[in-house]
Amino acid sequence: MKQSAGLVLYRFRDDVVEVLLGHMGGPLWARKDAGGWTIPKGEVEPGEDARSAALREFAEELGVPAPAAEAPDLDLGTVRQRAGKLVAAWAREADLDVTAISSNTFALEWPPRSGRMQEFPELDRAGWFPLARARGLVVAGQVPLLDRLEERIAAGAAGGVGAAPPGAVPPGTVRGEARDDTRDDAPGT
Repeated sequence: MKQSAGLVLYRFRDDVVEVLLGHMGGPLWARKDAGGWTIPKGEVEPGEDARSAALREFAEELGVPAPAAEAPDLDLGTVRQRAGKLVAAWAREADLDVTAISSNTFALEWPPRSGRMQEFPELDRAGWFPLARARGLVVAGQVPLLDRLEERIAAGAAGGVGAAPPGAVPPGTVRGEARDDTRDDAPGT
């Protein structure tokens, strides 16, 4: 079974939580906004742990390494997308200038049945979005990850100063899982 892993960057702007999303590249997504955005993620390679894959994929898809974390990453668990792929994700509070992303590429025969292979960026742009708006932009299978992020941030705020980081999960802990029945796979993700 295919497994992907991703890292959700989040930040606070005027007490509003914003998340970093990437717009899926290529001609199949060029005119799609709602449902055309994703967290930076990609497939876990054989022998690679999911968290390392999340950090590697972040760098590959955005062209820069993930900013350093000042606190432990939040474990957002795993979701199962309609096609059966598992997506594990973590969240990190950090800022990133998205004006100059440089994504890796994938090959696609385009136009279909033309015999002509073309290279397209996995992500053609990135942006920061308030959580409420982000839920309407990401592929449906990733909405539970944003919901979990919001819950963990709220739990941390309720914990007060000095509270344990919300959602910090020791290595080896069983991660939560949700199932999604919408199709939202894209090439290379």
